[in-house]
Amino acid sequence: MALNTTSDAALKEQVRAFWNRESCDADQARSAKFSREYFEQIEQWRYWDQPFIHSFAQFTRYHGRRVLEVGFGAGTDLVQWLRAGARVSGIDLTEEALTNVRHRIRVYGLPEPESLQVADAEKLPFPSNSFDLGYSWGVLHHTPNTAQALKELVRVVRPGGEIKVMLYNRHGMYALKMWTKNALLKGRPWKSLRWVICNYVESPGTQAFTEREVREMLAPLGLTEIRLHPFITNNDRVVSPGLAHRLGAVVVGTILALTGKRLAWYRGISARKL
Repeated sequence: MALNTTSDAALKEQVRAFWNRESCDADQARSAKFSREYFEQIEQWRYWDQPFIHSFAQFTRYHGRRVLEVGFGAGTDLVQWLRAGARVSGIDLTEEALTNVRHRIRVYGLPEPESLQVADAEKLPFPSNSFDLGYSWGVLHHTPNTAQALKELVRVVRPGGEIKVMLYNRHGMYALKMWTKNALLKGRPWKSLRWVICNYVESPGTQAFTEREVREMLAPLGLTEIRLHPFITNNDRVVSPGLAHRLGAVVVGTILALTGKRLAWYRGISARKL
């Protein structure tokens, strides 16, 4: 698939098909699908790889409050909201995700969410001003119109409520690594970071955004207290064995340290609705 040659509707179907094969992080589980051990392996992996999710989401702060998660995937974060006593709703583009979450809730004997649906992040099936928090971790860069998805998330949050989102950073170390691997070393250095991410990162059409682009998308949405939170992950580092990789890890680690996380692949975004 080439960048900008596929209609939004067709691209969305490709994205749906990709994540319908397997929800995010489910490939880290080795136990029988939908068993307790299966879900615990997914959860262990997620919070080992991304321990900062807890400090960003602050699950326990939302006891008794209405939370919407857009793109719940295998449901690892969604069950944290349930355990914290939040009044949870969630949507995902895929039936696979919905099946994962329903089994997960049953396995752990958790309370039923207010709503779980297969739905489109660009057309949320909720009234305006419904939620105290709109949350989406690593999802909205997979829908063709990320700006529209952000607009929808803000729409359904009440005035004074919050949004918490994570989007990929195009001017990050991981994007550069992927460009080196899939453009430079394949003899096509003219290909852009945008093109590489679209074609080689996760589902078809994946996007990543500069800080300026993020702020431009947020500017018309009526938000205050906007904060950007860079998070370094194993995607940014060099973790493969071997001398060359170890030397590369030293170089990459030094660059990341000197740039104050500005090159982090994950960028958390938090804000409050006016």
